[in-house]
Parts: sequence; C-alpha cells; structure tokens
Amino acid sequence: MSGSWERELDAAVRELDDADTLAFGGVGLAGQILPATEAYRTLEQGLREHPEAARKRIDRLLRKGSPAGRAYAATLLEAVDPAAGRDAWARLRGDDGEFTTFSGCLMGRATLGGYAADRLAGGDQ
Repeated sequence: MSGSWERELDAAVRELDDADTLAFGGVGLAGQILPATEAYRTLEQGLREHPEAARKRIDRLLRKGSPAGRAYAATLLEAVDPAAGRDAWARLRGDDGEFTTFSGCLMGRATLGGYAADRLAGGDQ
C-alpha cells in the first residue's frame, strides 16, 4: 500500500499535469500561492526526502505534463542534476506550447521553447 507521501507526490504531479501558470512565489498584490506552486514545492520537498520516487514522477511529468508542468519539472530536475536539467531544457527548446507566467504582480505569457532557451542562456526563473 502506498504511503501518504506517495499520495502527496502523485497529487502534486496531477496538479502540474494540467498547470497553465508558472509561478515560483506568491502572485498578485496579496501574494497568493497558486495550487501549481504548492505542487511544485511538494515535489521539491519530495526530492529531498524521497529522491528516487520523486525523480520518477518528475521524469514522467517532463514527458507528459502541460507546458507549464514540463517547465516546473525541468526546473526541479535542474536543481538536483544540473546536467540532466540542461538536457531537459535543450529538448524543450522547440516546444511552442504556451503558459502564463507570474513574477510577483507581473503577469506575462511565454512559450515553453522560449522559456527553455532563456534558461539555457542563464536566465532566472
């Protein structure tokens, strides 16, 4: 039977599978934490506490998630394995899937390919 942490990781991946927004902190004037950001943080914690199980889920998200979900997955992968992260960003460079981005109060739009190219060029999240 699965442990509660496995269910939490699975729920986080399901959230990111359909994510349409990329935000790593609070958004808007109220600094609201989006469900996708919470899911990202759950997977980030999973990488520290259950690295093998979390990595399998992140690899699957990288292959099958929404454009925003794949950006979250590549970001997580880059944090634990910089070479694998660069490889992931390189594979995503040609993807024209779009998502909404937030940096604090600033909302924007990006393509996964453009975001990946920026990450490969050393751009921040």
